[in-house]
Amino acid sequence: MQQTKNKWLIVLSAIGLHICIGSVYAWSVLARPIMEATGFSLKEVTWTFSIAILCLGLSAGFLGKLVEKNGPRKSGLIGTALFCLGLLGTAFALSQQSLILMYLAYGVLGGIGIGIVYITPISTLVKWFPNNRGLATGLAIMGFGFASLIAGPAMQMLITKFGLVQNFIIMGCVYAAVMTASSLYLEPPKEEPVSEAKKASASAAVVTARQYTAGEAMRDWRFGALWWILFTNITCGIGLLSVASPMAQEVIKMTPLEAASMVGIIGLLNGAGRIGWSTISDYIGRLNTYIAFFVIEIAAFYMLASVTDSFFFQALIFIIITCYGGGFSCMPAYLSDIFGTQQLSAIYGRILTAWGLAGIVGPLLLSVIYEQTNSYGLTLYFFSGCFVVSLIVCLILKIKGKK
Repeated sequence: MQQTKNKWLIVLSAIGLHICIGSVYAWSVLARPIMEATGFSLKEVTWTFSIAILCLGLSAGFLGKLVEKNGPRKSGLIGTALFCLGLLGTAFALSQQSLILMYLAYGVLGGIGIGIVYITPISTLVKWFPNNRGLATGLAIMGFGFASLIAGPAMQMLITKFGLVQNFIIMGCVYAAVMTASSLYLEPPKEEPVSEAKKASASAAVVTARQYTAGEAMRDWRFGALWWILFTNITCGIGLLSVASPMAQEVIKMTPLEAASMVGIIGLLNGAGRIGWSTISDYIGRLNTYIAFFVIEIAAFYMLASVTDSFFFQALIFIIITCYGGGFSCMPAYLSDIFGTQQLSAIYGRILTAWGLAGIVGPLLLSVIYEQTNSYGLTLYFFSGCFVVSLIVCLILKIKGKK
């Protein structure tokens, strides 16, 4: 089959997009400088991040069909424009010290842009790598996980050297250049002309390779099961991420510097888990991989609630974070296994509504329980119980799948 594009450059373009939008995970680096420059409270500043994650999930969920209709190149450019305008709008909001404008620019406009860009390359990658779907999507989504390792120090340096407002202007311009170039290279593989004989021989595969529309997929009970699986994995994982540093300082008496170093390693393992677990899923199967996640996380969260040893505490958190990252990267390939690739971006977008909701539920649930009990233990036990339910859902998928 004659192809005009190099499939590995397609992967590189997808990584370029995800590394840029993944800078949203470095928001905590911006929180204190914004508070000092504007007088906003930590709660007010943190809501910007929560709104961005909510709009990410909603835009991915409801604009997936737009991505499929317009193709990866045009969708990537639309998402790029929204995301970068959001960054430039945030610079203006901060110059005016307007909290509402910051919510609208970074939270709403930027969040919608992130959601569109996040799902844009997924369907394309699966089509380029039909036999290694987990590896291909894992490579792209790995970029999102690793992004904070690059964006965090870069933003800190720019703020120190040029100031807070200029940081957003510079990042907006740099991201616009990288994301535009990446979007312009994205293209699905060209289909080889198929003879009548090949069409006839391929018709037998239709039964086992049905291509679902987004609407058909949502009416299938398996979609609801996978939505719950993703929701619990993100809720518990992002809840832990939101308090990793203060929890380490309280439970095992880490210094702030030691806790910051641990958070840096968490970012590294979040990305590594995305590519590692998604590659493993190509060999042992997507469902078996999720079963492994939940068995590990049931035990890890349960033990984390009572552990006081520094090494064991960090080891458990690192293991949980690899599963958290892997849960993201295995889902697109799992959806393509069940529902096909024809409307994968739309179907994947719908399931990412779980991310938008989990981004609010996870941190909120943990903070509310902590305020009531003055302890992280009860929340961690609760998260362990959530994974028991998810494991049962996986086992039902496995049993019904065999039937």
